[in-house]
This record gives sequence, C-alpha cells and structure tokens, in this order.
Amino acid sequence: MKSKIAEAIKLKNYPVAVIRTDDKPDGALMFKEGKWGCVVAMINAASKGKTVALSNATVVCQGGHAGCGFGPYEEGFVDKFLADGAGLKVEGERYKASQELALKFMRWQAVPEGQKEFVVMKPLSEVTEADSPEAVIFLVNADRLSGLATLANFDTENQDNVKHYFGAGCGQSIGNVLDASMRGSRECFIGMTDPSARKVLPTDVMSFSIPFKRFLEMEENADKSFFHTKTWETICKRLE
Repeated sequence: MKSKIAEAIKLKNYPVAVIRTDDKPDGALMFKEGKWGCVVAMINAASKGKTVALSNATVVCQGGHAGCGFGPYEEGFVDKFLADGAGLKVEGERYKASQELALKFMRWQAVPEGQKEFVVMKPLSEVTEADSPEAVIFLVNADRLSGLATLANFDTENQDNVKHYFGAGCGQSIGNVLDASMRGSRECFIGMTDPSARKVLPTDVMSFSIPFKRFLEMEENADKSFFHTKTWETICKRLE
C-alpha cells in the first residue's frame, strides 16, 4: 500500500502497519523466548523494512508486554521500578514520584481487547489483502510530526485529536492506538517521550500512531490539505 502522507512528508523510512494475528509470518524477526528485548527497537526495525512478530511468550520486558496489549503490568515490581526502586536490586527509573502514583498509571493503562497470539509489524507497503491492519505508526522528526498532527485535526470540529500520554515508548506507540482502534476512536498518539525508549532511537525521532480507519481518512484528505501550499513546500526543502 502506497501512502500519500508518506510522500507528502518526504518520509525516508517506512510507515509501519500493526496487525494482530494468530499466524506468524514466515521469516519474521522475533525475540528468543526468555531473552529480554526492547519492543521499540522492533518498531524501528519495521520502519527500516523488516517484518517483526511479537508474542506473549517472547516479550519479556514488562513495559513491552503491557505496551503490546498482552496483559496488565505486574504489580509489586513495576510500580517500585517506575518510582525510586525501593526494595529492588535494580535502580528505579524515577519516572513517577511515588509507588502509589505508579500504580495509578499501571491500572489506568488500557489493555486492548481482541488480542491475538502475535502483534506483527511490517512496512505498510507490504500489507496484502489477507492482512487486517489496526494501526499505522510513523517514526518521524519534528517537521514531519507537525505535518501529521496538523492533518489529524484537518477535518474535525474538535481540536484535540492528537493525544500524548505518559507511558513506555511501546505503550505510547502500540497499546494506546490499538485501544483507540478497538473503540472506533479517531485519536492519534504522539509517543517515544519515554527516556528509556529513546536510548534505542536516533536523537530526533518521535512516533505518531494512527488507527487504521482514521489513517485511510487522512490519506483521502492529503491531496486537499496544506501539503499543497508554499508553507509546506518551504518545510519540505529541509526534508529532502
């Protein structure tokens, strides 16, 4: 599937389609069972042309496990880890001021309904008729992010179609948008503000996640939007 939006924002990588399925694609990149791996690194790999498959059995990281919608956070460890790490043998992340606030976040984080065995991510250009994408993730810099965020509010009366929530980078990019897709929401999400996620990303990269049905609407709007103005042409000159 070719994307007008990707062309308009001069995207150098691939938009990533997110597909939940019970069938693992042949040759998909996966974590080894029992071995820790970062889901954000897998999103990045998909944006570079790889097909990746994540499963309950292979995603060991608690943030990634919850962020992919495989289940809720593990209370008793993650809440301490998000705070000051009191009582743990590892350093706390100090992303929350207290264990109580961390617990509130963990219980707030939605677990998307309709979970299948695998969360598959692959370049949008490789989506086939057999696939049923639920979301599209763009990994972008600030200029491209501005284009996506503006287009997300192009055809609506309300001005808050783009959300940003605290969370792990994978939850910000995958979990939130899968939940929105299941609810039939048009909400889009800015992600990768998680400092832990940023360690495996280039300096200037953020994520922008769109429910697939909303993505198709935005694709239709691309040709009649600001993407065809002198203002955007000026921005595009530094995106070449």
